[in-house]
Amino acid sequence: MKLRPLMIAAVTAFLAVPFAYAQDAAEREGGADTYQMLNLFGDVFERVRADYVEEPSDEKLIESAITGMLSSLDPHSSYLSPDNFRDMQVNTRGEFGGLGIEVTMDPSGLVKVVTPIDETPAARAGVEAGDLISHLDDEPVAGLTLDEAVKKMRGKVGSDIKLTIRREGREPFEVMITRAVIKIQSVRSHLEDKVGYVRVTQFNEQATAGIEKAVAKFHEELGDDMQGLVLDLRNNPGGLLDQAVGVSDLFLDQGEIVSTRSRRPEDTQRFNARPGDVIEDLPMVVLINGGSASASEIVAGALQDHQRAILLGTKSFGKGSVQTIIPLAGRGAMKLTTARYYTPSGRSIQQVGIEPDIEVQLARIENVDLPHQRREADLRGALENGDEPAADDEAVPEEAPDGVEIPAEAVGQDYQLARAVDLLRGIALYTGRNR
Repeated sequence: MKLRPLMIAAVTAFLAVPFAYAQDAAEREGGADTYQMLNLFGDVFERVRADYVEEPSDEKLIESAITGMLSSLDPHSSYLSPDNFRDMQVNTRGEFGGLGIEVTMDPSGLVKVVTPIDETPAARAGVEAGDLISHLDDEPVAGLTLDEAVKKMRGKVGSDIKLTIRREGREPFEVMITRAVIKIQSVRSHLEDKVGYVRVTQFNEQATAGIEKAVAKFHEELGDDMQGLVLDLRNNPGGLLDQAVGVSDLFLDQGEIVSTRSRRPEDTQRFNARPGDVIEDLPMVVLINGGSASASEIVAGALQDHQRAILLGTKSFGKGSVQTIIPLAGRGAMKLTTARYYTPSGRSIQQVGIEPDIEVQLARIENVDLPHQRREADLRGALENGDEPAADDEAVPEEAPDGVEIPAEAVGQDYQLARAVDLLRGIALYTGRNR
């Protein structure tokens, strides 16, 4: 058949480098099996093209074969199509051309605005939380997936898009918005009295700078009254290695942060901290849980090994591998696991995770009825206080309350965060920082 040589030539052209590498390896090892398996691939490819019930796309078949090859290695190696590669670049850069709104899909099939991001085109145009977007440039949103709608709203910086909005209490109206550079807010922060709280949702290119900005704001508001910092890495799936190193370096003065070790010993890399601690040696708690993975575990492991922070929560996910993104000219990219990473003490946490120093399960705070407990004041003939005897009209009640009353604002609060803040306040009290 003439088809087979053409097919092998096409596959070889598409996978020129990997094929050449496999050929060299086979020649070095003297193994003819590699050629036989490539011939097997060619036979299957040819039979599918010729006999499958519907005519398949050659491009889709080859991409699927590559996907299968990479995904069979481990859960984190994969093929990224051109569209997926672009989406990944947007997520890691942490910025894109868009409107500045967080959205979800409403049960009605329209796009619902969760919240407009401050100081973005959407916020300036008056878009509000709860608005429903029915049309984009006069094209109905109904029938689109959320991803498809989001892609339509993103676009070239400086370009315009018209949104048709439905808002409760008024007739549908149109808003023309000019796209601008939108930065994904991966860092959120606030003060818990005199304790700073910083949450990192992912380690994109904005993470280190975002934390620096948040800490600078804490210092500006509290000055020397700041008692400590809570770094919340719960449910943070990871991100960029250099950002994990950068975030760790913010709180360490010296020493190794992480090392990566690949198949070849000469490729081992070590990343070390530089002098300077942005919170000036204040006590620190890092919150982790089963959703803290990869870059989150690098930060948690480094701060734990250097005894720079107390880890509180539950055991982390246990992803201790490093993936390298390798672009494929005009064809997306491949994400390939190329190394394992190790904490400063030499721990590999792959499949093991990081154990918190203080285990605190996620819990809900609520009032609990307790049996009546007698106190000294309840005993017949108990001595009075002596300093300020109780007046007759302020007699001690015969019975104590049935339960412990929790302030309404505390019910339903984040129990793990509450424990972290209490811990830092206790340290501040013990060391004399409490003011």
